Formats: sequence, structure tokens, C-alpha cells
Amino acid sequence: MARHELARFLRDRREGLRPQDIGLPADPHRRTPGLRREEVAELAHISVDYYTRLEQARGPRPSPRVLDGLAGALRLAPAERSHLFRLAGTSAPPGVRAVRRVRPHIAQMLRRLPDTGAIVTDAAYDVVAWNPLAQALLGEDLCRHSNLARRRFLARGHAYESSSAEEFGHIVVARLRRAADRYPRDTALTALLGELRTGSEEFRQIWDERPVHAPGHRTKTIDHPTAGTLKLNCDVLLVPEDDQEVVLITADPGSRSARTVRRLAGAAAS
Repeated sequence: MARHELARFLRDRREGLRPQDIGLPADPHRRTPGLRREEVAELAHISVDYYTRLEQARGPRPSPRVLDGLAGALRLAPAERSHLFRLAGTSAPPGVRAVRRVRPHIAQMLRRLPDTGAIVTDAAYDVVAWNPLAQALLGEDLCRHSNLARRRFLARGHAYESSSAEEFGHIVVARLRRAADRYPRDTALTALLGELRTGSEEFRQIWDERPVHAPGHRTKTIDHPTAGTLKLNCDVLLVPEDDQEVVLITADPGSRSARTVRRLAGAAAS
């Protein structure tokens, strides 16, 4: 925990806020720049003494609940909130619910990858963005059946035969277990987990195994209905501030699969 840096950060952000930023009337006679410590403490639902000790670099490591309260009280932007958690020596939980929007620069990146299939999945394995090649590789009904957990365990939507189906099942469950811990009040996620438990014995069995998986590189072979057998690479880039993953689907350069993927990309673009 970087106590002195944390103290300086809290003090700078407090002094940078105006009373009217939090709904208080402007007071021309204020001698304190920005907000008072007691105002921040009240907004964060902590004691004034505790907050004062944090600003004086004398406090204990604050809990995630306290940090979340301070982030709200100080009106921190997402990047500032993550920085606050890092200064306190912990990782910022993404929020109350899985983020289902896609940042514009991420969406633009998908369009700049002509020979790469690319999708963005949220913490509940909804595909929240994709490019035309990804749809050609994963199924034309991707826009209607966009949750990969439902596709994998409940056969919702058309899923092509894949060599990695068993491995992917464990990957899905591991991520959904993390999501359930992070977003216990996300009603859409709770409903999804209920569907999967009710509809899939395989899902229940894997869930009870408590699999652990870190995103990374994997390969798979799919039987595409028009392109035949394709050997593909899947690489994952993290969007940590939104708890999302960008999955890049490629083929080895110079391979038959790469030539086929290029033809599919051209057809999808046209």
C-alpha cells in the first residue's frame, strides 16, 4: 500500500471538487479549497477520523467497500477509481453489474482487422461486439444467439463442431464463476446461471469441479459448413476496466486455413 501517494491523491481530488459538484450551495466565504473532509467522509459513509487518517498517511489499508465509497464521494472517473485501488494495494472490482456496452475505440479496432475474426465478450459471455469475419466463422445467427454459454451448454444457436468444445466448457464455467462472485446483484447474470443449471447436467458437473482458467492462447479445429476444416488460433486481450475480453481468431500465415479465412473475410466484407 502506497500510503503517502494515496494520501496525496485523496487530498488533491477533495480539493479539486466544488460544493456544487455534490449538490451543495456555493459558499463564497469558504476558506477550505474544495470539499471539507467531513463532507467527503459523510458521502463515503465512513468516519471523519478514519478519512483524516487516510489523508495523513496514518490509516490502515482501506477495504474495497471503503474505496468504492471514496470513489463515489470524490466523483472519480473509471481510470481514477482504478488508480485509487492500486494505491491501496488491491485490484478494483469492475462494478455492480457486468458491463455490456463496448467502448468506441474497441469497436473501431474490430473493423480494422480485415483478416482476423474478432469478438468482444462481457463477463457473462455475451458477445457484445463482433466483426463480419467473426460472424462468418462462428455462425450467421451470432446476432440472435449471442451468449456463448447458452450456445455451448444449451445448444442455443448453431455451433460448429470444434476440437476444443470440452476445453471451452471449462473455460466458460471458470469465467462465469468469477462473474458470479463479482456481480452477485446482477439479475441478468443470475438468470443465466439458473438457465444453465436447469438445462445442462454437464454445466452442473463442471461448476461443481470449480475450474480455474486464465485467458491466453489456444488453438482449435472447426468443421465449417462451407469452408471445411479450419485450424484456428484464439488469442485473448483483456479490457480490465470493463471486465471484458477481446478474442482474436486467426490462422497460421501461409496455411490452407489462412487462405480460406481470407476468402471468407472478402465474402463477409462484400
